[in-house]
Amino acid sequence: MDLLNNLRVFIRVVDCGSFTAAADALDLSTAQVSRLVADLEEHVQARLLQRTTRRLSLTDAGERFLLRGRPIIDQMDEATAEARGAHIKPAGRLRVHSMSGLGVLLTPLIARYGELYPDVVFELTLSQRNPDPLEDGHDVVISIAPELADSQLVAQVIGQIYSVPCASPHYLKRRGVPTHPQGLSEHQCLRLIDPLYSDQWLFEDDGGEHAISPTATFQCNVAESLVKASEAGMGVSLIPFYAATRALSDGTLLRLLPAWRLRERNVHALYPSRRFLDAKVRTWVDFLKAELPGLFAAHEAILNDPRHWA
Repeated sequence: MDLLNNLRVFIRVVDCGSFTAAADALDLSTAQVSRLVADLEEHVQARLLQRTTRRLSLTDAGERFLLRGRPIIDQMDEATAEARGAHIKPAGRLRVHSMSGLGVLLTPLIARYGELYPDVVFELTLSQRNPDPLEDGHDVVISIAPELADSQLVAQVIGQIYSVPCASPHYLKRRGVPTHPQGLSEHQCLRLIDPLYSDQWLFEDDGGEHAISPTATFQCNVAESLVKASEAGMGVSLIPFYAATRALSDGTLLRLLPAWRLRERNVHALYPSRRFLDAKVRTWVDFLKAELPGLFAAHEAILNDPRHWA
């Protein structure tokens, strides 16, 4: 027996005042309505309605059952309407995880998204790993990787990132400017500890790829700290391009080897399913796809400005 359905029919009979009127409202036969109410009475082991040829009336047990049962149906209807509307109107808590380095980019985007969808409450988690959304309870994971392992998750590419070698003007004045990746072996090198990056620095140009294994004199796992170390003249560092542009604009760092690029890595938005996709997930991913390319282009315009090159 579908207890909730039978309870709903019982309430409709009471509200309509007869089995026939309730049957018309529910698009059922009078016999079906009578059977469903009888099954409900059998389930609760109590007579809920007094039936006569002229009228229906609630028993004492029926009145108590109606008093407790009506709020259950009302709450179920509200919950159903809310769940059905989840794919229409963005609202509720949106749990987003990102690699920590991208936090500097995501925070202002979250603020702008919040202006468009004020009913969404953000919960942003930053770390140095790519978690499994299904296991860790995240709605969206912003992942950085050259490629993704096979997965049942939906993955959308929302951008590409790479790193650039930088050093401070006073360091370069003291140690000279390298003109080829191989020349970095003569320099003090600062390394970003990141599971996405190997110990080698992989440079590419039209002639192919060059793998450099510089000796690190300083290591840290936060790009912003690496920028500070570079600005202090500690050596040459490989910095994610979005983390380097502020220092390049200020003139506290200069870009090295601008004719060379380091291997790009895709930025993916991962989420569990396309089916019944929650509106806050859909609008957040669409927002990132629309906004990140322009934001990345603004950063690259600074990188590609010769005034910021050594």
